[in-house]
Amino acid sequence: MPSRNPLTRLRMKARGQILTMLSGDPDGEPDWVTVMSEGSDTGYFGPGSAVWHVNGGIPVIVAGVRALLMQTLHPGAMAGVHDHSRYASDPIGRLSGTVRWVVTTTFGAKDTVSNETSRVSRLHTRVKGDYQPGNPPEETKQYSAHDEDLIAWVHVVFTDAFLRAHREWGDEIPIEREGESGEDRYVREWAEAGRLMGMTNPPTSVAELEQMIEDFRPVLRADDRVREALTFLTKPPLPRLARLPYAILIAGAIVTIDPEYRAMLGLKRPWWPASFLTRVMLTVISRTLGTESTSRKRAQERIERLEKSGSY
Repeated sequence: MPSRNPLTRLRMKARGQILTMLSGDPDGEPDWVTVMSEGSDTGYFGPGSAVWHVNGGIPVIVAGVRALLMQTLHPGAMAGVHDHSRYASDPIGRLSGTVRWVVTTTFGAKDTVSNETSRVSRLHTRVKGDYQPGNPPEETKQYSAHDEDLIAWVHVVFTDAFLRAHREWGDEIPIEREGESGEDRYVREWAEAGRLMGMTNPPTSVAELEQMIEDFRPVLRADDRVREALTFLTKPPLPRLARLPYAILIAGAIVTIDPEYRAMLGLKRPWWPASFLTRVMLTVISRTLGTESTSRKRAQERIERLEKSGSY
């Protein structure tokens, strides 16, 4: 029998909307999450890894938005989004699609990750066209989503976003090797995600990550396509219940972007305490969703099964 408590009903409604945005399913367990319990290995990372620690944390909700904001600055990546993405017609579908790849790569068995990577690769095959690189724009260049420079840009902005959001609102990342920080460990481990997508030399430390982002600097620019995407990303057509929380989270994402890139994007640091309110909002979201993600839970089930069978 459904609860008659108005607060409980509101919480369940909010939970369903958040889970639909993140996974495409109001219960947070579509088929691609259920399959996390299948497989014959621990995956590329496993419990105790820095990747499980960071990507399984609630700050990744902000990190995803931050990464999309930064991604727009590369004219090749922006051309792919503008020409082929469904962000305007189906923003929730695009967000849940991105979440699907990140979560599967983080928690899935290697065969599951392979299947997901192949799915994304097939989708990327049709993403091609032309754009004008450089700042200012130069001669038109052909692009494909399989181009390594575009793969590299997407990888580094997502890695940087995950790391910066966790630095702002997460806890300490456990250290594995002497002389290596927890953040360096995360970048080194998550480099495997870049390799899976076709990147031959992903960064393996924070210093390498920062240098690779800086190396892209001459290519980056904001134009009309970027401004159109930013208008959408900062004020998307969300359900009424989600609008204020999203406004707070997008402000938190903007806070973590370095001033030079904020200036390029034409975004201003909020005058109000956006970081603090984002922390509050993340706490509310965490309590609304529950203590453990369904993806991590299914991955734990797989690993426990392997341990019992002696396969781990």
